[in-house]
Amino acid sequence: MYLLDLVEIPKDDPVAFTFFTGYMAMFAAAVFFFFERSRVDDKWKISLLVSGLITGIAAVHYFYMRDYYAATGENPTALRYIDWTLTVPLMCVEFYLLTKAAGAKLSLLWKLILAAVLMLVAGYIGEAFVPLTEGGEPADGATAHSVTWGVISTIGYVYILYTAWFGEVKKLADKTGDATVIKGINILAWFVLVGWAIYPIGYMCMPGGWLNIALGWESSNVDLFYNIADAVNKIGFGLVVYSVAIGASKK
Repeated sequence: MYLLDLVEIPKDDPVAFTFFTGYMAMFAAAVFFFFERSRVDDKWKISLLVSGLITGIAAVHYFYMRDYYAATGENPTALRYIDWTLTVPLMCVEFYLLTKAAGAKLSLLWKLILAAVLMLVAGYIGEAFVPLTEGGEPADGATAHSVTWGVISTIGYVYILYTAWFGEVKKLADKTGDATVIKGINILAWFVLVGWAIYPIGYMCMPGGWLNIALGWESSNVDLFYNIADAVNKIGFGLVVYSVAIGASKK
């Protein structure tokens, strides 16, 4: 029996609402990307398949996160990181697929994936294993723990960001000479810079985080932004790839 059968989602809870709409939006996006594969050239079909997998995996996780939140009212940290650990590396795969025609090598793909995994695993350790007192307050060493793992996580993020804006991905995109691909990579780079920026904010709201200590922000306050950011980033990534694939196929 699903938790949803036991607990009704509060109608006046915006976080619960975004869990539900996030699930429906990403499920609909996955169906769209899978069906649209038939409209693009063969070399772009894998890109749309990956876009469908990203939103499809996210939809499944949001289905369970929606129920978890409705039943407990707590942040589904573990489920969220499982989702991210599967979908964020796939988002990095899109960079490789878009620049493959310009000579992108598998080494680039693996470097992006490893950077994403480092970012997420370190972030999860930083959030899930914060030292707490019996009353749930940050214990001695909580801030040091949060900062240490946050810095390690940031290394992976900065690598992806640099590669998309100035590094190998940017150079390969320019090398294609295809205005559609160049524009697509630029938009995806903006997603990494702006869209992904909400996640460090959520991390710093955890017990022991800077925003939690300085401003009293709690992780529950950020679930709303996490859910919106997830939908915008995952669906947005897919739509950019779709526009590149459609534009290139028409040419």
